[in-house]
Amino acid sequence: MTVKFSKDHEWIDISDHEAATVGITLHAQDALGDVVFVDLPAVGTTFAQGDVAGVVESVKAAADVYMPVSGEIVEVNEALRSDPSLANSDPLGGGWFFKVRVTDMKQFDALMDEPAYAEFTKNA
Repeated sequence: MTVKFSKDHEWIDISDHEAATVGITLHAQDALGDVVFVDLPAVGTTFAQGDVAGVVESVKAAADVYMPVSGEIVEVNEALRSDPSLANSDPLGGGWFFKVRVTDMKQFDALMDEPAYAEFTKNA
């Protein structure tokens, strides 16, 4: 698993060479609390790095989901749409949000690895 993390608390896994999988981190779902709704992007939509690609709402708050890299949405997690609690119960697995065809691997390479993200979240 080749996973990197953004400062906006998204993770991105490029293990699948066709499309990278994106979701929110354990830290993000802990901060949000019980997720009750997700708004996922439309397949075929292209986003730049840092663009808002979706929304996650919890009993505590709503938060934007940002694109960790530039690319085109090629798939969304319909299971998450019907059961938003997957973002809490399995945020790094079945609770993924969408898959993106990455257009700039330099952006991926510049994201944080797991130790750097752990250090980043100590002060968050």
